[in-house]
Amino acid sequence: MSKSGAVSRPCFFLVAAAALWVLTLYLRLLAMMNVPGAFTGRAASLVPADRNGSGDPCRGRYVYVHDLPPRFNADILRGCAAASDRWADMCEDVGNAGLGRPLSGGALTGETGWYATHQFALDAIFHARVRQYGCLTNDSSAAAAVFVPFYAGFEFARHVWGYDNAARDAAARDLARWLVRRPEWRRAGGRDHFLVAGRTGWDFRRDAYPNATWGTNLFLLPAVKNMTFLVIETATMGWGNDLAVPYPTYFHPRTDSDVLNWQHRIRNADRWWFMSFVGAARPGDPRSIRSQVMDQCRASPACRQLGCDSGTAQCHYPGDIMVLFQSSTFCLQPPGDSASRRSTFDAMVAGCIPVFFQPRSAYLQYRWHLPKDHATYSVFIPAESVRTGNVSVEAELRKIPAAAIEKMREEVIKLVPRLVYADPRYKLETVKDAFDVAMDGVLERVAEPAERQIGSYWR
Repeated sequence: MSKSGAVSRPCFFLVAAAALWVLTLYLRLLAMMNVPGAFTGRAASLVPADRNGSGDPCRGRYVYVHDLPPRFNADILRGCAAASDRWADMCEDVGNAGLGRPLSGGALTGETGWYATHQFALDAIFHARVRQYGCLTNDSSAAAAVFVPFYAGFEFARHVWGYDNAARDAAARDLARWLVRRPEWRRAGGRDHFLVAGRTGWDFRRDAYPNATWGTNLFLLPAVKNMTFLVIETATMGWGNDLAVPYPTYFHPRTDSDVLNWQHRIRNADRWWFMSFVGAARPGDPRSIRSQVMDQCRASPACRQLGCDSGTAQCHYPGDIMVLFQSSTFCLQPPGDSASRRSTFDAMVAGCIPVFFQPRSAYLQYRWHLPKDHATYSVFIPAESVRTGNVSVEAELRKIPAAAIEKMREEVIKLVPRLVYADPRYKLETVKDAFDVAMDGVLERVAEPAERQIGSYWR
């Protein structure tokens, strides 16, 4: 009896331990079922809950990505060659996750993360960054926001010329029909949905303007009026559903040190030119002051410009542009085809202080990315004063004390991380780039009650 009892006690403890292990495993699996999982097929994974008791770091930040049919994105990229007559070199421009052809040598010797990025490539760049977002979920009910990866800007380029309005709007209407049938859409009527259209807001509001043959009506479709659209220039100055984020620049850092090294380089750059301008005149636009700005620049030994007129190619070489911006104190930014300019962001990334002539060029948009106090990083000279010949741009800039110029330049250099989109194939550790800032803004906006979303961009 004693020997049998000695055997039974260890067996009892083994059975009890096994039962306890099974119970613990069951409880853990049950808990995991209540946590949003990682978005299937994406590079990022779910951030685990904070075990120190401060809560889930992704709470209120989860993003669900619609798995759109490929005709809304991947097929558009695969068909890039068909758009070559409307967007030359589109296939090359959308390569490398939308960054384009790698750059090296010259002004960029020893630097990494530089590409010949097209100004309208944001659709692909932003989508690639979303794939790396740290709070993706495949549980749409847990998402604070829903991303719609429709390449609206690329689709625009495919049908901008040689097509009627029905063809231009076909993909947008198809998308709207697809979205409104989804349970994620019905939950909030699309107010928590956002989309990136990497062009100006004017390109997607055709019927709102006199030229009813330009662009699509994507932003005006009743079905999607509640969505948030991120564009490189807003048509509504933040009071509609299109909000401005920075143009893509040539710089796409891979690491925090890429950013810090570049900031050190431009902080110590020799600024040989007092002011500079990159661009072409707009002789057919009576509202433009480009010709007056260029005349003043040519007349000053302290000003340098790169021409972009037909037949010249100076401004099409990113290395030449960045050399000039790195060696300039002030970069003149008169409006061109629209109020904003990609050049503004290239110049600021080079540490050059922008000079604006219209508030719409920056001050009435890019609210998430640029300081509210515009005098801290830029100079404003009214366009009308230049148009009438009453103001010398150089004379106005010469009035600024050297100490104030240094302070403005330092503010511009500090802003650099917020103005660039990191290479989506890598991950920054502590630096927040333009994508991160935009995501913060979107999440804050969609969390607002419906009646407060209009104008929330400025609060």
